[in-house]
Amino acid sequence: MSKFKAIIDFLKEFPRKLPLWWDYFKDGVWNDTSEDWRVKITKTLSLSVQSFMDKNLQQRAGALTYSTVLAMVPILAMLFAIGRGFGFQNILQSELFRYFPAQRTVLETAFGYVDAYLAQSSQGLFVGIGLIFLLWTLISLMGDIETSFNQIWDVKSNRSFFRKVTDYTAVFLLLPILIVCSAGISIFMSNTFQSLEQFAVLSPVLHSVLDFIPLIISWFVFAAMFVIIPNTKVKFSNAMWVGVLCGTVFYALQWMFVTGQLYVSKYNAIYGSFAFLPLLLVWMQLSWLVALMGVVLTYALQNISNYNFNKNIARISHKYLTEVTIITLAIIVKRFERHEAPITKERLLNDYRYPVRLLNLILDRLSDAQLINTVILQKDRGYQPAYKIDDMTVNEVTMRLDTCGEKDFVHKVDKEFDKISVKLDKLIEKQLLAGDVPIKDLYTD
Repeated sequence: MSKFKAIIDFLKEFPRKLPLWWDYFKDGVWNDTSEDWRVKITKTLSLSVQSFMDKNLQQRAGALTYSTVLAMVPILAMLFAIGRGFGFQNILQSELFRYFPAQRTVLETAFGYVDAYLAQSSQGLFVGIGLIFLLWTLISLMGDIETSFNQIWDVKSNRSFFRKVTDYTAVFLLLPILIVCSAGISIFMSNTFQSLEQFAVLSPVLHSVLDFIPLIISWFVFAAMFVIIPNTKVKFSNAMWVGVLCGTVFYALQWMFVTGQLYVSKYNAIYGSFAFLPLLLVWMQLSWLVALMGVVLTYALQNISNYNFNKNIARISHKYLTEVTIITLAIIVKRFERHEAPITKERLLNDYRYPVRLLNLILDRLSDAQLINTVILQKDRGYQPAYKIDDMTVNEVTMRLDTCGEKDFVHKVDKEFDKISVKLDKLIEKQLLAGDVPIKDLYTD
């Protein structure tokens, strides 16, 4: 009877408590500094749900789908050109069929375009033009992927153009070799098990295990994407956990599309030979959505312990942002004055409990105002003053922060009210935060 009464009481209280639970799940949990595992799981789920409902995330997936469709033939052309050079084109083709069974029709059609593309690329003037177009298409696709990943990580700057050319070209040159190596390992293990008598009984089981090699490879591919592509330091342990999740979901999508094609005979009758195209677009959209959600989860796992991680930084007051920015600069300057190693972003997050998005904004402002420089350390990036610290005062820093960025947006105001603007600048200068004080004297232990 007591259990039944408790259930009745819970059902009565549920409508009243549900909005409170939702508010905690959406916003309140980010103000909870507890290290309890349930709080961490709630934060991860909260971020996942909000990111999935974020239209911008789905728009990025759509943009990457469009870029991938445009780059599909050049990507395959690059793979098969390298494959022909090493003599393993047929292995590449069979492996692609094995990795993407849901897109066999698409791949067969694309292979025909690839053969024509490579035939034309080997003739006359088109050799140079075709190669440039091919590389440009691949680099543009990878650049779009990097930009999307960097936006999720709140990274302002992408790799330099030179880094893009070298890094991305290296990836595409190594990719066919890695595919063939994975196929070779699978064949070698299968033949080894068959040749050994002690494995004869277990042969069916071992073959079933070998069938999961594409799944395991997809785990490492997603993990590698999450670590390598963003232009920031990503911990492999976080990326690996999310890679396992995303690789499994991706594998499940493959299975759904393979089995689902058995039930789309009427759909094929309507669209005819173009039936594969809508299915391809849906599959790519979902695949990129899985990848972007994986980036969000990796970002969350690495920064989820930060206080107010999910707080809306766009609502921060200008005064508070300026104060925190100057204090951050004082920390950097004081370490430089003591001849200590440049402080890293991870050290600032751990020691001072910055919200990661706020810290990214502060470091970007200080860098844009030419107050700090980024230095490459052994395993990370550090920050140090951009010029002589004795010349770095509060007035000058405040002026640089206030004047950093573009101006002359309202031409009529700039022209007709120039005297008022000068007077306003003088009034603001008189009301600066702490007067003309050296930055290095602000920070005391």
